[in-house]
Amino acid sequence: MKLNRLLITASLAALLTACGKDAKITLETAKVERGDISESVTATGTVESVTQVDVGTQVTGIIEKLYADYNSVVKKGELIAEIEKTLLESDLKSANANMESARLTYEYNKTNYNRDKALHDKQLISDYEYQTSLKEYEVSKTAYDKACADRVRAAKNLNYAEIYSPIDGVVISREVEVGQTVVSNMNVANLYVIADLDNMQVVGDVDEADIGRVKLGQSVVFTVDAYPDDKFEGKVTQVRLNPTTESNVVTYEVIVAAPNPDHKLIPGLTANLIIYVTREDDITVVPNEALRFTPRDFPDDGNMPVAETAPQPANGEKLLWIVEGERLVPKVVHTGVTNGINTQVISGVNPGETVATGYNISAAIPAPADDNGDERSPFAPQPPGRKKK
Repeated sequence: MKLNRLLITASLAALLTACGKDAKITLETAKVERGDISESVTATGTVESVTQVDVGTQVTGIIEKLYADYNSVVKKGELIAEIEKTLLESDLKSANANMESARLTYEYNKTNYNRDKALHDKQLISDYEYQTSLKEYEVSKTAYDKACADRVRAAKNLNYAEIYSPIDGVVISREVEVGQTVVSNMNVANLYVIADLDNMQVVGDVDEADIGRVKLGQSVVFTVDAYPDDKFEGKVTQVRLNPTTESNVVTYEVIVAAPNPDHKLIPGLTANLIIYVTREDDITVVPNEALRFTPRDFPDDGNMPVAETAPQPANGEKLLWIVEGERLVPKVVHTGVTNGINTQVISGVNPGETVATGYNISAAIPAPADDNGDERSPFAPQPPGRKKK
């Protein structure tokens, strides 16, 4: 710091000596103002819906009716499709009949078992007859339990023939047509894709050089090509640590939540994001030059304000020089965020005060005169016939 001051003083002295009496020194100042400070990171991303559901069927059959199409607005629990039910209803009837038959057999064998057990306890029948009765009773009970389970499955499959919307949203894709057969094997056969367009998100790709400054809760402004004049706002809700490398460029995914009450944002749009890593509105700010200003003495210029003795700032504190008439008054201030041009002042000065930012030294250097008394630069071409001096 001392070396820098010596260099600055030497430079000023050299400039003043070179300029001579024609040098003019003025103090540059600025006002302490209320303003905004922001610093941002740019990225590109893709608009997605926060909730998107593939709606399918768990039973095999023919599509009989479709109650929703592309762009249909549906509510949770709304009927959107039906599968032909003839075979499913037959399966349920068959399951009911099997369950009833198994019930009758079970009750008959249970009655026999209870009678044989009482006789066996009195030693009126053999062990073989008792064990045979017990076996028939247990087998019929198992068969009845299985028939009940089959009936539940058949009833559930019949219910699956009616497809209901699982969420409130908009149909963004329809995968089937009426009359088409859907086959449910290991995977559920998809009929629709429904998205909640009220709550969207943008998956942005942030460069590795900027990802360290992106934090949860930071505000984001973005645009999409579909609406170039509109600006959408959001918040950073997630910073994913899994890197993606493409053409030796490393990026990280940042999730931005974006409310979408007008449904202008739709899945797949490309978004251009501005992530505000620093954003403070309506704060007290000063130019950064004011924080770097150091008073100098100019004995030959009596119009310059005289600097008072400056206190020694503590760690984290800085000095501002306030212009008060013919004086430069030092004030210790606490600073906040900065964007490289202006800095927030938390305490120490008030808006409206004038701070010194630097010195402006100008000089008028006369050009040499020609024979007629006109001033001419010695480096300008001479007229014909003029002798060089």
